[in-house]
Amino acid sequence: MKRFFRCQWKKIAALAAAATLALTACSPADSSSDSTDGTTVTFRVWDQDAAGAYRESFKAFRKKNPDINVKVEVVSWERYWDRLPLDISSGDMADIYWVNSSNYAQYADNGNLMDVEETVGSDHEEWQKSVVDLYTRKGKLWGVPQLWDSIALYYNKDLVEAAGVDTSKLAWAPKAGDGDTLLEASRKLTTDKKGRHPGESGFDAGNIATYGFNAQADMQAIYLPFLAQAGGTYQNSDGKFAFASSQGEDAFSYLISMIGTHHVAPPAADTNTNGDSTRDLFVKGKLALFQSGPYNLKEIADNSKNFKWGIAPMVSGPKGRISTVHGVAAVANAQTKHKDATVKVLKWLGSAEGQLPLGERGVSFPGAVAAQSAFADYWKKKNVDISAFIEASRGKTTKPPVGPSVNAGTKAYTPVLLDTFLGTLPVAEGLKKAQDAGNAEMK
Repeated sequence: MKRFFRCQWKKIAALAAAATLALTACSPADSSSDSTDGTTVTFRVWDQDAAGAYRESFKAFRKKNPDINVKVEVVSWERYWDRLPLDISSGDMADIYWVNSSNYAQYADNGNLMDVEETVGSDHEEWQKSVVDLYTRKGKLWGVPQLWDSIALYYNKDLVEAAGVDTSKLAWAPKAGDGDTLLEASRKLTTDKKGRHPGESGFDAGNIATYGFNAQADMQAIYLPFLAQAGGTYQNSDGKFAFASSQGEDAFSYLISMIGTHHVAPPAADTNTNGDSTRDLFVKGKLALFQSGPYNLKEIADNSKNFKWGIAPMVSGPKGRISTVHGVAAVANAQTKHKDATVKVLKWLGSAEGQLPLGERGVSFPGAVAAQSAFADYWKKKNVDISAFIEASRGKTTKPPVGPSVNAGTKAYTPVLLDTFLGTLPVAEGLKKAQDAGNAEMK
């Protein structure tokens, strides 16, 4: 993966592994500035590709606002969330900065952020609704949507066609019961090094050449959607974790059985420590079905040269297709010394014109609806149809983690959940222990 939401869970997994998930490296620190004439507004992000798009955007802004200079600074993901509270408390925080869903609430509650409706306006029809909803707290909107992503299914056309699998009809059911097609398809797509499939005589689970599906402890792409599709809830109305339920057992048991029982998904010992290992298997032609988001598009497009691939709708479940939809928002520092100029920049960041370079450069889906076609056009020119991601965002969706202490809770439960994926804890016991550990850290 790259950038936006999933980097958060990679950091959490790394911390958990050090004590006892997954995604890709984020950008190194950097900063840049245009002319210092006039008022300077600082804008902080954690991604280099996005920073380049924003610098292009601010060239157009500067032509319309010659008295305002925007300095884009990049702080690496590894340092971003450690620096943020320190810079806020010292008064050195940027005037505008990126946040994700699990980190903004504490700053909104502490009075560190400007109310978007008071500064930008109350008309939000021009923005991706799922992201608006994500950054609405206590009846107020705290961030201007910048980027969003959803989940679909990358598939190896060569492997899928050879196995006779229809990717449009993939669905799972608890215990692989009525309506389940995913497990059988994954069996057809999984082979050992002698070409035998799981369930066939002599199948060697220790020497697998190709896997069927990326069942793994991937919050955004795998277990949040599976949980929602089972009818389960990740967080209840007061923000506490609630995944240790009968529905949660259905979802997690299915995923974990794909790994340890049926051997159609890569070992948890590999995916727990490197969530990107499944993407790497896919680009090497060793994984047939890879459920993930547009954040992996560039890596797959650049490296999957030896086989044909496509993007299909994500796997369906008992409650249908339900995708995680996450987004990054720009928030304004309530303590800025340049309020009027900051508000002008924030309004620009919310406009289709201001976000157009994000789409045109293939960074991600822009939060401004009118700019989103630019991202689709970018990939169309590369003969990649990304409509499955768009459709996922328009269908049933589930929220990623939110709340002022959700990070602390997630860090606490992650080691237990990873052990559960390893099979060292029974699913029901593991989910209960994970949930209790997480909730104990929630304030």
